[in-house]
Amino acid sequence: MATKFPRSVKAKRGETVVFSWIVFKSRADRDRVNAKVMKDPRLAKMMDPAAMPCDHKRMFYGGFKVLVDL
Repeated sequence: MATKFPRSVKAKRGETVVFSWIVFKSRADRDRVNAKVMKDPRLAKMMDPAAMPCDHKRMFYGGFKVLVDL
């Protein structure tokens, strides 16, 4: 079953849906970077769910396996 992206996040009229991605060298590199980000004191306020600029309950993420690399 396929669903359009705005519908999958239950976008309401007037809301903007944002899609982004990050490419890491490896899973180990991703883990190292994420650990640093989580410890960064400049981001502490944004880590509070009440202060998030979006509804994080409608956020989703995933990993992807490369099938074709050109």
